[in-house]
Amino acid sequence: MSRTKLRGAVVGYGFISSAGHIPAYLKRSQEVGDVEIVALADVSPERRKLAQQTLPGARIYGDYEALVRAEASNLDFLDIATPPLYHAAIADAALSAGLHVLCEKPLTFTVEEARLLLNHAKSTERVLYPCHNYKHAPMIKKIREIVRSGRIGKVRSVTLNTYRDTHAKGVAEWNSDWRRYRRYSGGGIGVDHGSHSFYLAFEWLGSYPTAVTAKVSNLQPGRYDTEDDFAAIVTFPTGLAHLHLTWTAGTRRLVYTLHGEAGVITMHDDHLAIETADGAVERLTMPLHFADSSHASWFNSLFDDFREAIECGDFAGKEAEQAVLCVQVIDTAYRSAREESRELPITD
Repeated sequence: MSRTKLRGAVVGYGFISSAGHIPAYLKRSQEVGDVEIVALADVSPERRKLAQQTLPGARIYGDYEALVRAEASNLDFLDIATPPLYHAAIADAALSAGLHVLCEKPLTFTVEEARLLLNHAKSTERVLYPCHNYKHAPMIKKIREIVRSGRIGKVRSVTLNTYRDTHAKGVAEWNSDWRRYRRYSGGGIGVDHGSHSFYLAFEWLGSYPTAVTAKVSNLQPGRYDTEDDFAAIVTFPTGLAHLHLTWTAGTRRLVYTLHGEAGVITMHDDHLAIETADGAVERLTMPLHFADSSHASWFNSLFDDFREAIECGDFAGKEAEQAVLCVQVIDTAYRSAREESRELPITD
């Protein structure tokens, strides 16, 4: 049975949009035929020219306000792929115009903005959905399968280590170092990778956090005002999550471990080891290209879930609620770091 084609627009044509979202939409349009990007907005004239070359049939705008005014009646959804500073305003305008919203992480700058968006989505009956794309990586899906099988028992603690040798660079035509400036990003690597670590910890520990203690550092304080190293211990009713996120490592690497009552799972980029209490060891390799920061190959699975939320009327569901909680945990971690790494409660 053919599915209704969703007509969408994208705001932002930076790296994640041009290397991730747009190629994924074009591929899906050809192979599945259930989505079409008909408009795009970007503040950079150079980026708009490049976007027009990639999307020759799309209408291109210089700002999201003009796009929403002109296109809202032609659209089903808006994809927000800008720096975090702009997420709340763009999402608010889209929801007010009757559009579903797919938004890059983190959802907003502040907890207050995130909660207002959640309520706005409920009142307008439009879907608010975060791009929590690590959930859709095949390796993470494999870990999910193993945990749900009970093979390692109940997970009691997790470690999530993200190593990068520099901050993720933006496009040359518009402030390639925007992640190192708080006014655009809201924070450093804690913002850039914190959401991924936190929402995976929510799933693996099967609960939501109650407290956090954190420490951050910046090796270039005279040049940038965001941290390049972030460490945190997050307390859950079911256990602990230990995080270390850094832009100062000598290589690009992801190392995750899940410690269960009957075994341990270790993920090292595309390699997985499952060790159980009976002494059995299984090793798997899945060429999933964690080194490709566009993660375009994971986008199709994410869009499937976004589409399902639209079809089911899940306007501000679990994914949106977790996006709000991620913003809250990040905000509380930063407050902890400012208060000499004092443990702070995570309320609500």
